[in-house]
Formats: sequence, C-alpha cells, structure tokens
Amino acid sequence: MQIITILATLAAVALSAAVNSRPILDDDNTTQLPLIIWHGLGDDFERDGMKELAFLADTVNPGTHVHIIRLADTGNGDRQATFFGNVTEQIELVCEQLAADPILSSAPAVNALGFSQGGQFLRGYIERCNNPPVRNLVTFGSQHNGISEFQSCSIGDWLCNGAEALLRSGRWTNFAQSHVVPAQYFRDPTELDAYLENSNFLADINNERKVKNATYKKHLQSLNLFAMYIFDEDTVTIPKESALFAEVNATDGTVTPLQERRIYKEDWLGLKKLDDQGKLHFKSAPGQHMQLTKKLLKKTLKEYFGPVQDEDNASLPRLVAQPGY
Repeated sequence: MQIITILATLAAVALSAAVNSRPILDDDNTTQLPLIIWHGLGDDFERDGMKELAFLADTVNPGTHVHIIRLADTGNGDRQATFFGNVTEQIELVCEQLAADPILSSAPAVNALGFSQGGQFLRGYIERCNNPPVRNLVTFGSQHNGISEFQSCSIGDWLCNGAEALLRSGRWTNFAQSHVVPAQYFRDPTELDAYLENSNFLADINNERKVKNATYKKHLQSLNLFAMYIFDEDTVTIPKESALFAEVNATDGTVTPLQERRIYKEDWLGLKKLDDQGKLHFKSAPGQHMQLTKKLLKKTLKEYFGPVQDEDNASLPRLVAQPGY
C-alpha cells in the first residue's frame, strides 16, 4: 500500500546526498550500512513518500545510502508490477539488481525495510540469494503467512480492480499464480491442498512443502535481527495477524501464534532459532494498515538501522544461494 507522506518539505540537495552517499566509517570505528527498501502494493519508487523516507533515514543515521527497489524504469511501470507479474521472476531481478550495485556489493552487509507485500518479498530475497547479505530485516504489515481475502479497491483503480477480479475468479490457476502478484501470497487455511500444490511463491519461501530447502533456513537464520510489525487496526491485510506469522481460523477467529505452529516448532525457516537467540522481534503499531508516523519511523530507523561496530561487520558471512532454488 502507499506509504503515507511523513514530511511536508524537504531539501532536494540533502535528499540527493542521502540517496547517493556511500557507507561511512565513523571516528568511533562504526560503519553505517546501506538500507534497501521494498514498497508495497500500489506504490512505486518515485512517490514522494519514498523519497522522504530516504531523507529521513539519512537524517536519523547520517551517511545512509538508500536503495529503493524498483521493478521498472518508471513509476507507473513499477506500480503496475506490484499488481501484475511473476514474483519469482521479480525476486530474481532484484537479486541481480542488488548484486550489481557497486555501493551495496562493496558494503559488508545491508539493512532491509519492507512495507506490506514488500516485506515478504525481501524475505524471499534473503532466502533465495542474500547477496549482498542482509543484517537486520524490518517489515511493516507484511503478509508473511499470506492473505485469505483480497483488499477492496477504490473506484477507477483499474490495476487493483483487474487483479482483484483475477484473484477471485481463479486464484489457483497457472495464469493467476504466474501473473497476479497478490495471488502468489494468497493462503486460505481451508484450501491448503490447493495452496501447497499451486502456490508459485509463498508456499515455497515458507518451506511448507514436504521437501524443505535448507538454504532458505540457513540464510534467514543468519539475520542479526528480524522485526515484524502488525498494525493494530489493520483491515486491509486479512488476516492482519499474518504480519506476525500467525494463522487465523476463518470460522471462529481463533488465532494460532507463530510459536504454536509447525513452521516454528519444526523450525522450517530458522525462526525458532532466531527467537531462541532473542533476534526475532514481535512489534505492534497503532492505526490502520501503513498509517506510519514520523515518530515511529524515526524510532525504527534508530533502533534497527544505526551504525554497527566494525568487529560485527567482520563476522558477517557473504551468503550466496545454491542454484536451482
């Protein structure tokens, strides 16, 4: 979803410096790592909110090089790609995009911030390639355990309405699973057999199928920190508890938290190991889906994306996915 504008006025020169700066070594032997951002459904890299967030990141943590992920050369094309496209192919493109960036590839690691569907897509990047490796991952309102309903669209938004129509008419068809982005993280607990058989994206990166991908687990549990935010009044992501990897019974509304699910108990993704080490953070944010305040963003940027000690950088592994994921 579109990130709400958080700053009223910004200096263009300062913004340019924030986006193009390199990782810097401070006098206290700390390094400011780059930050990669993946926006949500209906948003694009050219939006003012994205530019303002880049500026805010550099304001809170001076020297932050910000890379906003894009799937097209124009804002319109990038927005269209949030509704239509093959998520597996999109992540492959992002893997190539980040690995080819000279600033990102020369850094010891990067931090990652995902909004809505951008959060689970960043997790897919980590599991499938993680080159450059991610140190800290923060997601806001992301659909880690999928959605069981598609959002309502505004009148006149033909992209959203087109995706919604395709999702409702045949979410498990090969066409929907290779062309409609939200269909690829659709997960209705009452249709698990169809989901496991046909899901192009989510069933794979959640390691829910019988054969588990050890690389996915290895990469995800290499994170230094993984923080997940749920929006308290979220009515856009259904169920909202998906943001914390929880599962909701659609019949009676019973919520099964991550720690009580097989994905955690059998540690299919390394989430249990992260939790045991105190590296898995469950957070909440007030308000509706993606109603982010400047105060919350500044707190998050400072808490999770501040400078790191050089000795911490030296121990970060440069993980590369095995072929054939």
